[in-house]
Amino acid sequence: MGAAVFFGCAGIAFGPALALVIFTVAAEPLRVIVLVAGAFFWLVSLLLASLIWFVSVHLSDREDSRLQRGLLLFGAAVSVLLQEVFRFAYFKLLKKADEGLATISEDGRSPISLRQMAYVSGLSFGIISGVFSVINILADSIGPGTVGIHGDSPYYFITSAFLTMALVLLHTFWGVIFFDACEKRRYWCLGLVVASHLLTSGLTFLNPWYEASLVPIFIITLCTGLWAFFTAGGSFHNILKCLSWKQEDDSRVMMYSALQVPFED
Repeated sequence: MGAAVFFGCAGIAFGPALALVIFTVAAEPLRVIVLVAGAFFWLVSLLLASLIWFVSVHLSDREDSRLQRGLLLFGAAVSVLLQEVFRFAYFKLLKKADEGLATISEDGRSPISLRQMAYVSGLSFGIISGVFSVINILADSIGPGTVGIHGDSPYYFITSAFLTMALVLLHTFWGVIFFDACEKRRYWCLGLVVASHLLTSGLTFLNPWYEASLVPIFIITLCTGLWAFFTAGGSFHNILKCLSWKQEDDSRVMMYSALQVPFED
């Protein structure tokens, strides 16, 4: 039973991210580099946030439970802000790298676009964030023990997996929106990204009241995903075209057949 819970929750949490990496990142060396470097930037932000929280806890009264909960909220907010600061720093680094790649290329264009780097960097932030948020929970899911035997919620593992999946997707969407906002200097978009990140982080403190945290977070994920889709150049026409079973005639086949040399009599 423990193995089934482990692999099931791991598949829910990281299945979409794994599919995205395999089909959109793994075949391109530059995208793999951007993915790994983005994970490093997120780890540095986590290290700084952990140091700030560690120092604040040791300088405070550990017997005051209300103060310690306040410091936990403070640490989460600081962690979110530092993640966004390092996302901006990563944008600046990738912007310089994009200019350098365009300079040394033969046609004067970078082999990877800024939008692609935004998507891959957001995915890297999401994957490494999801790993750190759920790895201990997955380790405990193997056993021994039974969740809910003392009256706690028996849905702890599966809700944690769905929350992790939403977090991974949110970081991917935030990366696309954030980079586009930095490129076009849309500061209100940056503010909305940071605000939605803070809101998502704050909603997790409502657990184990999972209905109050999981449902709003998935609504935010859906809305942010649509926003990122249109930011990346998508449209309703593309959605309808994707959902339609009709196939357009391939004009290239007609052109090829028109260029065939006729058979001699």
